[in-house]
Amino acid sequence: MTAVIEVNNLSKHYKDKRALDNVSLSLEGDAIYGLLGRNGAGKTTLMSILTAQNFATSGDVKVFGEHPYENARVLSRICFVRESQKYPDDATPRHAFKAASLFFTNWDQELAEQLIKEFQLPMKQTIKKLSRGQLSAVGVIIGLASRADITFFDEPYLGLDAVARQIFYDRLLEDYSEHPRTIILSSHLIDEVANLIERVIVIDDGKILLNEETDAVRDRAVTVVGDSAEVDAWVASREVLHRDQLGRVASVTVLGALSSEERAQVTASGLDLAPVSLQQLIVRLTQKASAESGAENQEVR
Repeated sequence: MTAVIEVNNLSKHYKDKRALDNVSLSLEGDAIYGLLGRNGAGKTTLMSILTAQNFATSGDVKVFGEHPYENARVLSRICFVRESQKYPDDATPRHAFKAASLFFTNWDQELAEQLIKEFQLPMKQTIKKLSRGQLSAVGVIIGLASRADITFFDEPYLGLDAVARQIFYDRLLEDYSEHPRTIILSSHLIDEVANLIERVIVIDDGKILLNEETDAVRDRAVTVVGDSAEVDAWVASREVLHRDQLGRVASVTVLGALSSEERAQVTASGLDLAPVSLQQLIVRLTQKASAESGAENQEVR
């Protein structure tokens, strides 16, 4: 497939802070991407540069094969739903949706009306007086009803309760299946979005740690549980991501997929295997990268 977004050696610095560090990646069309990482990892900075709302210190970005900055051909095909979206003081949700319908050529008013009812959004209330969840609902509705060729959702669930978040996830999948497009979903509620995303991009400290298909990522690690001596012997030659111990029982997460033969060997040794959730894996990989980065910094000093 043709890449709709191409990023090459992208860096962004704010005085003494490094927000993005030599990031390179390529995103193909008609897929749901999870842009995952801790707060401050660089997710919003990356999306802001891709949507021409921020400038890179160095590197190159192309969207639909063109530079996005001051490019109406590109920007008219992009929707960026962000937490800090500003509206005029007297604007109501109705004003916001009307403006969106004029800007986005694929706008679906019927879908917008359906979502307004499902989120129980007060249409006559000014946006500045909406609750945090209601404000998030405005962004979610615009992001879904716009049906833009590329839609960025930057932590879209903030303030939404569990019911409202599930409505968002359900409607996202339903509409995507009928109208495929490229969706980049930034989130740190990894387990909640794990079943939505087709490809995982993990960013930490401004660097890309992982960029793989979700199914492949799930098979990258496994947890071995049992007698600590037996567990330690079995994992001795493997890359350990995390280790817990309670008494004589150890639980060790190791990197690497196991063959059916290896799984049989584990069972024969009296040990148990436990799956590693996407969230657990990303947390462990991030912790490992932070520890390695800290060690490198100590060596430099």
